[in-house]
Amino acid sequence: MRYLFNQSGYVFLVIALLLSGCTQNNLKDKKQDSLLWYTQPAEKWEEALPMGNGRLGVMVYGKPSHEHIQLNDDSMWPADLGWDEPQGDEKDLEKIRELLFKGKNGKADDLFVEKFSRKKVVRSHQTLGDLFLDFEHQNISDYRRELNISDATTSVSYKSNGNRITQKVFVSHPHRAIIIEMTSEAEDGLNGKVRLTRPDDNGYPTVKTSTNAKNWLIMQGEVTQRGGVFDNQPAPILEGVKFETCLKINNNGGEVQRGDDFLELKNVKKATFYLVSNSSYYFDDYSQQNRVDLAAIGEREYETLQKEHIRDYRNFYSRVDIKLNDNNRDTIPTDERIARIKAGETDTGLEALLFQYGRYLLISSSREGTNPANLQGLWNQHINAPWNADYHLNINLQMNYWLANVTNLSELNTPLFDYIDRLVENGKETASKNFGCRGAFIPHATDLWAPTWLRAPTAYWGCSVGGGGWLMQHYWQHYAFTKDTTFLGERAFPAIEAVAQFYSDWLIEDPRDGLLISAPSTSPENRFFNTKGQPVATCLGSAMDQQIIAEVFDNYRAACEVMQVKSALLDTIMLQRQQLRPGFVIGSEGRILEWDREYPETEPGHRHMSHLYGFHPGISITKDKTPELFKAVRKTLDYRLKNGGAGTGWSRAWLINCSARLLDGDMAHEHIQLLFKKSMYKNLFDAHPPFQIDGNFGYTAGVAEMLLQSHEENTLRLLPALPSAWQHGHVTGLKARNGLTVDIYWKANRLQKAIIYCESDNHFNLVYEDTTVSVEVKSGEGYEYKPSR
Repeated sequence: MRYLFNQSGYVFLVIALLLSGCTQNNLKDKKQDSLLWYTQPAEKWEEALPMGNGRLGVMVYGKPSHEHIQLNDDSMWPADLGWDEPQGDEKDLEKIRELLFKGKNGKADDLFVEKFSRKKVVRSHQTLGDLFLDFEHQNISDYRRELNISDATTSVSYKSNGNRITQKVFVSHPHRAIIIEMTSEAEDGLNGKVRLTRPDDNGYPTVKTSTNAKNWLIMQGEVTQRGGVFDNQPAPILEGVKFETCLKINNNGGEVQRGDDFLELKNVKKATFYLVSNSSYYFDDYSQQNRVDLAAIGEREYETLQKEHIRDYRNFYSRVDIKLNDNNRDTIPTDERIARIKAGETDTGLEALLFQYGRYLLISSSREGTNPANLQGLWNQHINAPWNADYHLNINLQMNYWLANVTNLSELNTPLFDYIDRLVENGKETASKNFGCRGAFIPHATDLWAPTWLRAPTAYWGCSVGGGGWLMQHYWQHYAFTKDTTFLGERAFPAIEAVAQFYSDWLIEDPRDGLLISAPSTSPENRFFNTKGQPVATCLGSAMDQQIIAEVFDNYRAACEVMQVKSALLDTIMLQRQQLRPGFVIGSEGRILEWDREYPETEPGHRHMSHLYGFHPGISITKDKTPELFKAVRKTLDYRLKNGGAGTGWSRAWLINCSARLLDGDMAHEHIQLLFKKSMYKNLFDAHPPFQIDGNFGYTAGVAEMLLQSHEENTLRLLPALPSAWQHGHVTGLKARNGLTVDIYWKANRLQKAIIYCESDNHFNLVYEDTTVSVEVKSGEGYEYKPSR
């Protein structure tokens, strides 16, 4: 049963009215569905509740005696001191290739690191500091701490000596500020000191805190890295981004007094905290910007600011709604729900909440004009963070943005594209200087300053050439979802062309068979035993490199067709594509080979599944078009898992996505359960461990992939991997390629109906189970599908 309707027509109005009524009737339930809540304060950072506006962030502990709100800023980095490319050049590259031709992989590894890597590098994203509220409330009862992800607010409520104390916090994008309101029903109100601090850097103070005549608390500092390392050598960084954080408090009742480096509340019934912070990364006169920001909000009511904040936030968050079964466990604290899953229970309501939590975290850590979400998104308590809390490009940064288009947050890709554009520009110098190639080279890891030289003390860890091509996938997929030809021509095409040019120059002929290969080539963070039994990394054309280069060439050709571009580079690439060795080769045991030949693996259960790149997140393997390879992918994953694979949170999230692409909902759900059991902190942060945010974002993308797929040519697949555990539910507002928006409803594990809205003329195949329907819809029209009973 199928209906066509115009979005301005009667059917659309009826649906809108029905949905509006449902929203009003279930408003209370929806809020409860969107809560993380606890009956005790956070004892450690991984239990605190994250909030952010893209640039600024907080972690709220909710402690009654000494409240701790850890502060974050995405620009807190030590300086770029001009660290540049290592000494390697074309002649060194030729030597490495000759070693590989002779089977001397170990020596090739060593020479690659010696000549082309800056080895160990310590230059880390850092914490902004800490806000402490020393109220020393005693005899605590009736405690509740919660984060509402439907409006991006936190609240803490408790009684101290029988008197109610409340604390509410939000981090506003439109107001560029952190806003806190505290109230007390006690006769003597709120009493205590308010402090701003920041950790020392190897024993040296990093900030100076003072107050001024306006009763502002001001923290000023400069990011340093006294434990800095470059090229395996100590390299203290004694300068960096400068910053200033300002706090103003408006009080009802009592008074706010100032000390030399603190403010003190005395008998205050209600206190409103306005905290702004700016840095030299964004503003030359960052101190003046703080005064502008505070002047704009410092006399406005908390409720008014909160309403404007919620309106801005919900413009993104409310685009997608999801329900998985009836959520009858939302009266149980979040940490207890996690504990029950670890004990063997299933909690589909928490699975739905975690899906929306990933969207919440991206909205909170990636907004237009900010830096992209890093390894920890925005939230970082360290001076020297794990893996520098930087940008890893062998899956981590990319996984951060897998969810953006499909969960209707396409604008949040903008910081990623802004950053990649900088990498492409810098990568042109590295490509030329180190490798003698035209185009742009992008390494496996980089940081705020977008350097493009290789780093890592081992070949298997960091000598990778696939990062640039993987990033280009995001440009092309954004176009595939939006069909924005202006974006393609002005933004995506120049970047894709630069990376395609590099790979075109980089390829060489394999003397064994005459096919074109990437060399030296690795599979990220993994190794194999060569013919001499040595654990080595470099080879002549790893599966991942070959798959990425093929994808870049194919997308470049497709972009040229759309843009009606003809060039000598296109002609060359068309010929090279035909000669390129396939990235998917099936070994003797029916699995996809990870390297150029069938070598024994040093870690059969390795966390990376790089040789399946072209299956996911790539789109070249499908059940219908490449059935043999599709079966080989399944065997490859089964083998990885049998040997202990998916040990980290982000790796498990990748498995969820791969399971969905295998059209196996129960397999995907099994990995969802394992993610909760093995890789989840009490605040729903993903545990690598330690915390890495990519697992959160990858999970959300995986759930979307289970419910809707559009990567096959002109095909929209509904509920492709619906697990038996999700018996009934709905998801509305998901995006599909070609400018489609899709609402899906199901009951008793069967599709009830799907409503598809089209932004442009569309002709596609709609697939549900074994049924395929050809659909043609005009721009602005909608299409409703109900399967036959």
